[in-house]
Amino acid sequence: MTARTRFAPSPTGPLHLGHAYSALIAARAAAKLGGTFLLRIEDIDQSRARAAWEDQIYNDLAWLNLSWPTPVLRQSERLPRYAEAAAQLSAMGLTYPCSCNRADIEAAAGAPQEGVPQFGPDGRIYPGQCRQRSTKDIQPTDVLRLNLKKSIDVIDAISFSETGPLHTGTHVIDPEHLQSSVGDIILVRRNMGSSYHLSVVIDDADQGITHVHRGADLFEATQIHVLLQRLLNLPTPIYHHHDLIRDDAGKRLAKRDDARAIAKYRADGVTPQQIRHRVGLD
Repeated sequence: MTARTRFAPSPTGPLHLGHAYSALIAARAAAKLGGTFLLRIEDIDQSRARAAWEDQIYNDLAWLNLSWPTPVLRQSERLPRYAEAAAQLSAMGLTYPCSCNRADIEAAAGAPQEGVPQFGPDGRIYPGQCRQRSTKDIQPTDVLRLNLKKSIDVIDAISFSETGPLHTGTHVIDPEHLQSSVGDIILVRRNMGSSYHLSVVIDDADQGITHVHRGADLFEATQIHVLLQRLLNLPTPIYHHHDLIRDDAGKRLAKRDDARAIAKYRADGVTPQQIRHRVGLD
């Protein structure tokens, strides 16, 4: 099987040094494996996505001397595919509608208990107020959640391979840890037609991605993705979660860090090779 890697930014702001690092690592891995580097635009959140930011993604990556096959996959054009996957999980009896907003969830969670995690890779861990609802009862303002306990009960042990510097090795996912640290994730968000977790799993499978390179902040989310892959009978790529590029205070970069935007470096006359040096990829 030919190796395929990908870089999948959201067009919601300027790419910064952290994005450059991730894209360069994925492209370098594809070249080393004799494979293909793909670009994907993760724009399911149309309330924040902007065409101008998407155009700048193409310009910034081309300036870094990266290339990719076209046409580029854009998530906003694949909502029927995500709906199909969500319907498959619902037909298995593994989903339920949820009308709770953030305030409802915080109130139901109550006071934090010592040693009990309050937040996971999908945000605050959902207490399960709507878990008994049927998908037949879903309303336009509801989200669709995955019933984690039912999902775990229908599959065998699951694992994934990790080649990143912080978690190298084979990781067997502990069902009890998954339930306590993640909870019932959202599969379909209001007014979006999908969620990051569902979309990224479907896209990786449909694009034949064999190696996923992304930041270490997404390592905990991998157990969600591997679970969905098993439920939907999809292949599991090899994962590589790399270190994050941080500012001088040790804080991870965000899109609001315009001073470290690739476009700003370009305007200041910095070269692509100097960018590689700044992120440690000489």
